[in-house]
Amino acid sequence: MAAGQKTSGREQKATEPETRQTVIRVRDLYKIYRVGENRVRALNGVSFELYKGEFVAVVGTSGSGKSTLLNMMAGLEKPTKGEILIGRTHIERLSEKQLVAFRRENVGFIFQSYNLLPTMNAVENVALPLSFRGVSRKERLKKALHYMKLVGVKDQAQHMPSQMSGGQQQRVGIARALVVDPKIIFADEPTGNLDSRTTMEVLRLMQRIVKERSQTLVMVTHDNNLASYADRRIRIVDGKIVGIETGGRSALEEESGENEGGDRSAGNEHAQGGSGDE
Repeated sequence: MAAGQKTSGREQKATEPETRQTVIRVRDLYKIYRVGENRVRALNGVSFELYKGEFVAVVGTSGSGKSTLLNMMAGLEKPTKGEILIGRTHIERLSEKQLVAFRRENVGFIFQSYNLLPTMNAVENVALPLSFRGVSRKERLKKALHYMKLVGVKDQAQHMPSQMSGGQQQRVGIARALVVDPKIIFADEPTGNLDSRTTMEVLRLMQRIVKERSQTLVMVTHDNNLASYADRRIRIVDGKIVGIETGGRSALEEESGENEGGDRSAGNEHAQGGSGDE
């Protein structure tokens, strides 16, 4: 199927290989808020499936319902109607206490504003989720350093958040999401506070995580260019899915092409410079 081609939810399901493992099933999901005497439909009958090792972008403008959808899938809000299955667990049926335990074991979060605790250094921030699992301090710091190395910020382990750039803080945030080895990572506008160069660095990192670790990454964004790097894009307008697009760009391949181009340019400049000197 060509990149950018839109399919209906039914057609999309039919084109997925049977061998793919479904991680999330959303069925006929509604969320209705009461605002005074008015009823506002934030989600209006949404259904789709997400698969293991897939990078999916939920795309929409402000007020489209995309953040509400992410909150529902993450168990942060209850739907008015419908089902959300993660594996075989109906998370809409879980109590708040059960949801907290479920998230600790299965879910990682990447936030736009990083959400690092300012009184903890980087490695302590990364290790924090493990403390809720009863992991010893020695073991959680060891594991935190492993993931900081994986995302390229091990040298900043002892730095406080205020001593790091936005890109470094977001990498620390990604390491924190990975440290619990989650099945699913939810990212809410993860590059919203970053410049274009750092955005591409974070995109490459997220694509590499999905490719190498076979984790499912769900990113909410309003940015069509950012969404174009996802394996699939679920477009949502006024609480309804209006299209699902398949095929994504590879930030990893683009980086390789840029590096090769840079090497060629450097070679040309060197040759031109040599001629001039003669």
